[in-house]
Amino acid sequence: MGSQLKIKVSSYAGHQAEVLPQSFCFGKREIIVEDILDRWLAPEYRYFKIRGDDAAIYILRYDVVNDTWELTMFNRNDFDSTRLSST
Repeated sequence: MGSQLKIKVSSYAGHQAEVLPQSFCFGKREIIVEDILDRWLAPEYRYFKIRGDDAAIYILRYDVVNDTWELTMFNRNDFDSTRLSST
């Protein structure tokens, strides 16, 4: 999967020692996790859909075996919500 971007994440052990992201570096900017919107588990990965302090939505993937994080999706939500058409 070549579309993932390795990132540095600050995390903490939450309920039952589950690793939860607190912030991460995206380019030169640190993004603070404002809200964990969703999360799901796979045998070797943990996925987190989060809202950053920049109001963007991200999906972060934690590789349990290798103890590494990747950014798998990013949506800035900078579209014009009043726009009715793409034309």
